[in-house]
Amino acid sequence: MNLEAFILGSGGMMPLPNRHLTSVLLRREGELFLFDCGEGTQVSLRRLNLRWKKITAIFISHTHADHVTGLPGMLMLSSQVDRDDPLYIFGPPRIAEYIESSRRVLDMYLNYEIVVTEVSGGVVYEAGDFRVRAFPLRHTKPCLGYTLEEDARPGEFHPDKALALGVPRGPLWSRLQGGEAVRAADGREVRPEEVLGPPRQGRKFSFVTDTLAFPEIAAEVAGSDFFVCEGMFERDLEESAREKKHMTAEQAARIALLAEVKRLALIHYSPRYTEQDLKRILREAQAVFPGTVLSRDRAVFPIEYVD
Repeated sequence: MNLEAFILGSGGMMPLPNRHLTSVLLRREGELFLFDCGEGTQVSLRRLNLRWKKITAIFISHTHADHVTGLPGMLMLSSQVDRDDPLYIFGPPRIAEYIESSRRVLDMYLNYEIVVTEVSGGVVYEAGDFRVRAFPLRHTKPCLGYTLEEDARPGEFHPDKALALGVPRGPLWSRLQGGEAVRAADGREVRPEEVLGPPRQGRKFSFVTDTLAFPEIAAEVAGSDFFVCEGMFERDLEESAREKKHMTAEQAARIALLAEVKRLALIHYSPRYTEQDLKRILREAQAVFPGTVLSRDRAVFPIEYVD
């Protein structure tokens, strides 16, 4: 099952010619989940040829303008594509007020259902074999981080064990791999654990932006295969970051190291930094956590199974 992260916007505060405001799209086997919706989100969706009508849910970190200004346009756009399914939107207090006031002032025509839920933490969305969890961050107004985590997968199937137990190749093997006990040729029951290895870990994606650095973040994002985290400032501006309740790239790297994530992608850069400056910020983070990369607008990151 494919899992990919698309960086739709990597900037903070104000858009730049080649850097839209923060937004990340996660595609899981054709289903789309959007995390924040800054200005320029629609442009990147179009350039990446992503089908916005397939967006199932939008998860908003907080209601500062650089994280939600793309949302009204996105809602109106969806009315043009014959959407049948509801669109679920999750966010902190006042996200419902923002959406409702935008609809009223803009006289927004919507031909589909929007379900808005204000949350403060815990599991906010669950479907099948995965769930999205929210957790509180520390910013100048209520702000949330998110993780999408899959259930564990069945262990590796061992054909030799199945054959030795008298289960012939064919449909019975699929049933065993699906966790169902079957009958061997001699009538003996064969259970899945007799032919499968230990359960294999599912994948985990985490999204954190606009917050002070604090240790509890590491517990929430622990073991992430792909961790998108703000790296708004360089080390020399750590005091300024603290005053504004943001973090530096180096602090993001420390969280990644503590959380033992597989890969860290920095995002939400201050507009003061040029592309050349970002290379310096990257070096500061990689000195702490070598598995750090820079998010770039319209970059695509496959999130693979570990085993």
